[in-house]
Amino acid sequence: MTVKSCEKLEKSRVALTIETGAEEFEAAVNKAYLKMRGKINVPGFRVGKAPRKIIEKMYGAEVFYEEAVNILLPDAYEGAVKEKELNVVGYPEVELESCTKDGVVFKCTVAVYPEVKLGQYKGLEAPKAEVKVAAADVNARLKEMAERNSRLVSVERAVKKGDTADIDFEGFDNGKPFDGGKGENFDLEIGSGSFVPGFEEQLIGMKAGEEKDIDITFPENYAPELAGKPVVFHVKVNEVKVKEVPAIDDEFAKDVSEFDTLKELKADIKKKLTTERTEAAQRAFEDVLMAKVAEGVEAEIPHEMVELQAEQMMEGFKQQLASQGIPFDQYLKMTGTTEADFVQQANGPAEQQVKMDLAVKAIIDAEKIEATDDEVESEMKNVAEKYGMDLDTVKKYLRPEDVKEQVIREKVIKVVADSAVAVAPAEEKAELEAEGEVVEKKPAKKAPAKKVAAQKTEGAQEEKAPAKKPAARKAPAKKAAAPAAPVVTLTVQYMGKEMTQQAMVEAVKAQVQGEIKTLDLYAKPEEAAVYYVVNGDITGKVEF
Repeated sequence: MTVKSCEKLEKSRVALTIETGAEEFEAAVNKAYLKMRGKINVPGFRVGKAPRKIIEKMYGAEVFYEEAVNILLPDAYEGAVKEKELNVVGYPEVELESCTKDGVVFKCTVAVYPEVKLGQYKGLEAPKAEVKVAAADVNARLKEMAERNSRLVSVERAVKKGDTADIDFEGFDNGKPFDGGKGENFDLEIGSGSFVPGFEEQLIGMKAGEEKDIDITFPENYAPELAGKPVVFHVKVNEVKVKEVPAIDDEFAKDVSEFDTLKELKADIKKKLTTERTEAAQRAFEDVLMAKVAEGVEAEIPHEMVELQAEQMMEGFKQQLASQGIPFDQYLKMTGTTEADFVQQANGPAEQQVKMDLAVKAIIDAEKIEATDDEVESEMKNVAEKYGMDLDTVKKYLRPEDVKEQVIREKVIKVVADSAVAVAPAEEKAELEAEGEVVEKKPAKKAPAKKVAAQKTEGAQEEKAPAKKPAARKAPAKKAAAPAAPVVTLTVQYMGKEMTQQAMVEAVKAQVQGEIKTLDLYAKPEEAAVYYVVNGDITGKVEF
């Protein structure tokens, strides 16, 4: 094999012209004969026993050439890439220029990792919010804890707004039941907006044991097979319940925490909120900085890199859905999109991620950043400590190479953040200036390298084993004051990335209170909406 030429093209592509000699081609033709002879019929010979020369005489000398080229190409291409030390992306486009008994010449055009010119990454400026925790914030967290420890109590009266009705229901489209329209012993909070508009209001006034038909028209933006359709739901009320929320006092503090007084619990909540907001402010600060670094990168990015990243995002999202028991095709059906639409929507985020990865790689090279085995081991020990697990168990979940990559990436972020200048966000700056205070730019405080996050929160939750990036482990409550409402599991994701808009989460939670075993949310920012799946069955959409 000989590389006749290696031509650089636009958009980080190269054209390799590769030639193989007569001897190499003859060996490939013989391999092709051995592979194909069992499929060729020659009169007078058993299948697979005809000599090569007889077959070539019958069908022509070139009968094995196409297969011979297919045999030659992979090794010749790999050899050429290695010889020219190319960092290729994706698969090559191959053009056969000539093919004779004397050899083969083919041209491979392929994308390569682009040359990257790194812009400014030190001394950047970004807004960083001042962390404040008011008494109202602590009280709000206490109220959330009380809500989580509330219970539903049966009452003998008609349904009112705000009550929870235990219902059996079945939906009919032109007299025929439709998929996803049936439920038994379903706890529905009246006024929550969990069901289609008009459903919950028609339950008001019903008593336990009563049945009736409810006429509903599905919204136009619902699942395609039901959008805009008038249907009838037959509903039976089994029980009427009201929420009983425990009083927030010392006894409450004892029941839900390790503390004996409400004062101690409040102090602990304030401490945790301060830590949470400090970490959130630092992450937001770093995100803005790294976005600026990525934006400053100059590189001819081949479309193959973006396509590959978009496909990886989609595959990651599919795995996340599968882990929750939701097929990808169900998600597409629920959101009214196709796989092609998903990939197209992913192209923008994918391009940004590619630019970010190029920037990180460039900083690693510029700063000669590495991660030692001891640092990787230390990170794994940190995860084990946070999760209360033994180190060997953690190592079953986390691959050393993934942890090493994360450690290096965090070092890159630290290089950028430590040299950056933090300024007040626009709204804070305006407030300070209005009060006559001078707003100064301050060098960012150096933060320790971030660890794989594991954060304790109040309320009983199941502990999940750490995946590639471990999720938070909830701290168990000291004891339960009363039977708690079922745990609501929230998964708010888009394009494989976790969304953090607290307002969005709270708005959806407000609509799905009650006997909810699971609640999975999928954000579509371009629609300013969130689709949800309740208990793996009931679907809906909340717009913002």
